[in-house]
Amino acid sequence: MVGDKARGEMNAFQRNESKETLFAFISAGDDPPKGDFPVQKKSPKLCGSNYPLSIAFIVVNEFCERFSYYGMKAVLTLYFLSFFHWDENLSTAVYHAFSALCYFTPVIGAIMADSWLGKYKTIIYLSIVYVVGHLIKSVGAIPSLGNQAVHVILSMVGLFLIALGTGGIKPCVSAFGGDQFEEQHTSERSKFFSIFYLSINAGSLISTFVTPVLRGDVKCFGEDCYALAFGVPAVLMVLALVVFIAGSGLYRKRPPQGNVLLEVCKCICFAIKNRLKNRSRQIPKRDHWLDWASEKYSKQLIGEIKMVTRVLFLFIPLPMFWALFDQQGSRWTLQATKMNADFGIYILQPDQMQFLNPLLILVFIPLFDLGLYPLINMSKFNFTPIRKMATGMILAGMAFGLAAAVEVKINETDLPRLVPEESLIRVLNLAKNSVHVTIQDRDLFQQPVEAFQNPAEYSKLILNGEQQSLRFTLQYQGLSLAFNYTVKEKSVYSLIVFEAQESLSSRLITDLEAKPENGLTAVRFINGLSQDVNLTIDSQHFIAVQKNYSASEYLLLKRDKYNNGKCITETGEFTLELGLLDFGASYTVVITNVSGGAVKTWKSEDIKANNVHMAWQLPQYLLISAAEVMFSITGLAFSYSQSPASMKSVLQAGWLLTVAVGNALVLVVAQAAPIAQWAEFVLFALLLFAVCIIFSFMGYSYVSVDPKDLEEQEEKREISSSGNTISLVTQKTKL
Repeated sequence: MVGDKARGEMNAFQRNESKETLFAFISAGDDPPKGDFPVQKKSPKLCGSNYPLSIAFIVVNEFCERFSYYGMKAVLTLYFLSFFHWDENLSTAVYHAFSALCYFTPVIGAIMADSWLGKYKTIIYLSIVYVVGHLIKSVGAIPSLGNQAVHVILSMVGLFLIALGTGGIKPCVSAFGGDQFEEQHTSERSKFFSIFYLSINAGSLISTFVTPVLRGDVKCFGEDCYALAFGVPAVLMVLALVVFIAGSGLYRKRPPQGNVLLEVCKCICFAIKNRLKNRSRQIPKRDHWLDWASEKYSKQLIGEIKMVTRVLFLFIPLPMFWALFDQQGSRWTLQATKMNADFGIYILQPDQMQFLNPLLILVFIPLFDLGLYPLINMSKFNFTPIRKMATGMILAGMAFGLAAAVEVKINETDLPRLVPEESLIRVLNLAKNSVHVTIQDRDLFQQPVEAFQNPAEYSKLILNGEQQSLRFTLQYQGLSLAFNYTVKEKSVYSLIVFEAQESLSSRLITDLEAKPENGLTAVRFINGLSQDVNLTIDSQHFIAVQKNYSASEYLLLKRDKYNNGKCITETGEFTLELGLLDFGASYTVVITNVSGGAVKTWKSEDIKANNVHMAWQLPQYLLISAAEVMFSITGLAFSYSQSPASMKSVLQAGWLLTVAVGNALVLVVAQAAPIAQWAEFVLFALLLFAVCIIFSFMGYSYVSVDPKDLEEQEEKREISSSGNTISLVTQKTKL
């Protein structure tokens, strides 16, 4: 039976709980069973207090490990998108497959620690696996190392090892920290878990802000430095392992004590098997299907499992919440790449927005515990745990509703979606006078196009097949000139009209079909001079453009003002000023002439810049973070209160699996029939609202049970052991 002090200790930590600390609950063998047990040495104390010196090594280890994990994960989606050139759906699917695996593997770590190696050795061995995974992942991000297949294989192997390492050690680290305290120091142990939680959020907060800077602001191998962005977390994980080993001589190390999760699974399997063997009508029925395990397992164990299965039934709808919540690192990050990130004094990287979640969690936990919840209690409203969790679901659904609204606004600057047997076209008139353009059997450009007129939006060109040869007629100062061009479907074109040899000529060039990725800007040049030019955009970008209105390829640049470029011709070197090249925009720059030591240019915006500011994501982050506080923390406290002491690890394993299943749901949706992103956000919001209704009905019919009552009843009985009965020793699970 859990004593008052233990319950007080649990409640203290739950007030500072987050989704990340779920991993702490898997391990069942945190306290030794009664009976013979090796005497543990006393660890030196910190500054004369009751805090063991060994916890300093554990807290530093946890900070470095969380920095390592969240720092790597923060840039993962953009790594798939930019480095592997995968599409958004595949990038999202692999990201959530990795996340799901990270929530499945804690069960493996708990079994290893409790049934085989013990916590200390499990942490050491799996941390080594963790480090190897990080190193492989970092090497796989070096562009010059092999082809893309090599990069993909190295990255997937690295991610698998990281998932095994991070999930495997989490059931052990916090519980191992609790083991360092003597039984009479419950107050100090409670404060330790608060410090432990703070180290988790500090590592998460700092890493999600820093590693995107290493990726985007540092250049290596001529592009974003993903090798550095993954390498720094790898170094932090090496440091975490070194720090943990350094404290080896100070730790209290308890041997494996058996894993209750395995016994529960064996009991359930035996009950099912025994029931299937005894299907005859002559055999008396039993009150509950688990009673068919009574031939081998104790009544206490069976009764506790019955309590657990009632709560696990409530967990069935919960994965949908996590399906929405964990998209902060995938869909929401991809949304941020299509927004304006200029905050005046600082330009935020799109993957840096994720730092808002741990920051807001640190703000909301005391705000809710000390402000919101007491106010609700004063109003005499019974804000039960089920109602809090349902409210969290509603807030998460609202967050995705806001995300959908932002996505609709973002799409206003996108090009129309390209479909079969259609193309987009526009006219750039670089001649001195207006020109009238007609296309064979089409009525697209009804008005003349003025000289150097800012082009209107692209016009839709309907074709008769995958490609078609069309006749373009140009009327210019009484002349009528015809040109034939082959146009392909699902392509974007610009028809350039210019004067050549006292006449009129034209070229059909291909434009970008979509916005540049990751908030970059794209620019190309048309050389209207009669001599070739070599252009220097900045210290890293150079391009040569041939004479007589030849067009260059697009250059992808970071958003910035480019006013210190150089244009080198046969006659000399001239200054090249391009001005601001904005987020997500595509530009065509025409070099018209040189005079006065500078190049005269005309700049056209092919694709509009991102005009929705990234700050519009703040409301959805506020809602999803508030939802996490109400849903995750409350759900953990509720499930903990509804389980016997020896069954808490089983419920937490079930809770973790809801997170894994939620990520698997996103994987399925991302790989199913693709729909518009705003529609997908709406779909997830509606699904969560529907699940919220189902969960509310399930919670309404749920009758809370105090596990203390069951334990008091069982204490009055004398349970005799027989050869075919397994009596489990009740083990308390400390957070």
